[in-house]
Amino acid sequence: MTLKAGFVGLGAMGDPMARLLHARGLLAAVGNRTQARAEALARELGVAAPATTAALAAQCDVIALCVTADADVLATVAALAPQAKPGTVVIDHSTVAPDTAKQAAAMLAAAGAHFLDAPVSGGVEGARNGRLSVMVGGEAAALERARPVLETYALRITHMGPSGAGQATKAINQVLVAGIAQAVCEGLALGEALGLEPERLLPTLGAGAAGNWFLEKRGATMLRDEFAVGFKLGLLHKDLSIVRGIAEGAGIDRSVIEKSLADYAELMARGHGDEDISALIRLKRKRA
Repeated sequence: MTLKAGFVGLGAMGDPMARLLHARGLLAAVGNRTQARAEALARELGVAAPATTAALAAQCDVIALCVTADADVLATVAALAPQAKPGTVVIDHSTVAPDTAKQAAAMLAAAGAHFLDAPVSGGVEGARNGRLSVMVGGEAAALERARPVLETYALRITHMGPSGAGQATKAINQVLVAGIAQAVCEGLALGEALGLEPERLLPTLGAGAAGNWFLEKRGATMLRDEFAVGFKLGLLHKDLSIVRGIAEGAGIDRSVIEKSLADYAELMARGHGDEDISALIRLKRKRA
């Protein structure tokens, strides 16, 4: 039997993910904080846009979420749980704390449903191209039930362990993202200051040990002062605020986390919060 999937949260990541579900014939309903946005996409794709999250739960076997904050995840799950059919799987692609994932899992378990914390990495490009990396926490059996949904927009799906393990993995991912952005932006700002030509510099760096996804995808654009959103720096700041608490609890060094939080806070204060994280190069350049 073909699964009926719902998608809640139609932002920069959620919209293309929902469209890929529709292309695979799995999307039955959509929801969004702003109902008009859900209704517009529903009309375009020919699916339902229930007036309430609870109504969406009654129509779907698997429901994916891609919302902003911990409170949003818990409120959405609280609305879904009373109407969720036994065996329903809720997949959360948001970036929240591991404890939030555990709370959501407990709420759904009480209703006979299942919760997977399944944050993603790959940015807007990955969401559009179906090449996201999905790190999953929760029951293995629930993951297998939800796999046809995940496979529509994922290049890699990895079961990391019980509830919370997906979000723990995403915390590590965000530390690496922040650290790589620090290094690449600082290095390319130095390249500018030394007068090196980007057309020669970027492919040379990319071919060696310094090569990485961020350099390849954002190097040329940041040197042209183009900061169209791949991943909003304001969202990375939000994620790193969560990661800071996790790192404090683990008792590890937080140098990269603290430096990145301070830098992105400065950029947000300057009005750049909606730009891509590569806008960090603004702070690395020679000051007047």
